[in-house]
Amino acid sequence: MSKIGIIAEFNPFHNGHRYFLKKVKEKFPDSFIILVLSTCFTERGEFSFLTKWEKTKLSLSFGIDLVIELPFFFGTQSADIFSASAITLLENLDIDYLIFGSETNDVDVLKNLASTILYHKDYNKLVKEYLSLGNSYPSSNAKALYNLTGVNLINSNDILGVTYIKTILENNYHIKPITIKRTNSYLAKNTTGSISSATSIRELYLKDIDIKNFIPDKTYNILNFPKNYQETFFTILKYKLISEINTLDIYLDVSEGIEKKIKKVILKVNSYQELIENLKSKRWTYNKLNRMFLHILMNIKKDDDYNLNYIRVLGFNTKGKNYLKVIKSKTKMPIITNYKDIDDPLLKLELKTTILYLTIINKPYLIKEELKSIPIRVD
Repeated sequence: MSKIGIIAEFNPFHNGHRYFLKKVKEKFPDSFIILVLSTCFTERGEFSFLTKWEKTKLSLSFGIDLVIELPFFFGTQSADIFSASAITLLENLDIDYLIFGSETNDVDVLKNLASTILYHKDYNKLVKEYLSLGNSYPSSNAKALYNLTGVNLINSNDILGVTYIKTILENNYHIKPITIKRTNSYLAKNTTGSISSATSIRELYLKDIDIKNFIPDKTYNILNFPKNYQETFFTILKYKLISEINTLDIYLDVSEGIEKKIKKVILKVNSYQELIENLKSKRWTYNKLNRMFLHILMNIKKDDDYNLNYIRVLGFNTKGKNYLKVIKSKTKMPIITNYKDIDDPLLKLELKTTILYLTIINKPYLIKEELKSIPIRVD
């Protein structure tokens, strides 16, 4: 039986995700599938429109056997850090294959790009040159790779795929990467057919436009995310920024004088979008600002030391339960199911993050359920 690993945010779980899982099962009909799942917030620093438990239930209902939590600290950082932590979890769970969506659908091309980043003597020098011209890191990385390989790395899934492969190569992991052709761009705004991007689906949802065509009924029936969430988030964030306006530089991702720009605009802006628009630049992208504000709000400082020391289970089916019995004796990382299992700063941060998220989306009654933290079981 092949052991398959996938990494996802499912924000929200849509028909494209269902298509992806169908293709995985077609490639490996006799397989065991482990999902590493982003929970309350995503790699771009955005809110998840479904809770971690809702996403876990959906994942299990569509054929995933075991769901593992990707901790907030690693799940809301750059692609390199996001990928490294997710792949490390899967390596410790002894998977054979990593399967991910790709725009190019060419593993050899992606491997060559990852090798170029790791081993080409001119890569780092070129990245620094492009950064010095005011480009963002993702843009500088893409320009350097284009110079060295002639390949234009601009699509989000390919970028993540390269960082996945880079982690595998530099750590000499035994995982074999496999791609599935992505049917559209993550920014695609299809309004016909049955598959659209998660970005487009979220935008339509917030505009009160029906998204039933693009998501499974199981998602549609439970999706109840408050459309005014940014107002609550901004109120809390604005207080935090004003109350600590002279010490913001201690927090993770606050660099290059951005704290001075925040100080200039924070009393003038009246919404989160307005705040972002006043700070955005080539270097300071929407994603980078989102992540920075989350880290400020969660009191994550530059010198904080968080390590990935455990594997937290969110849910499993019978195959998943049986696999956990086997892997527990093999993996070096403790496998846990709730907050009482281990005393770890990363897990304590996870609880604080979840409480913040549930408070902002006006579901504080779920905090008690989160504290129970009993994995979801499907027979």
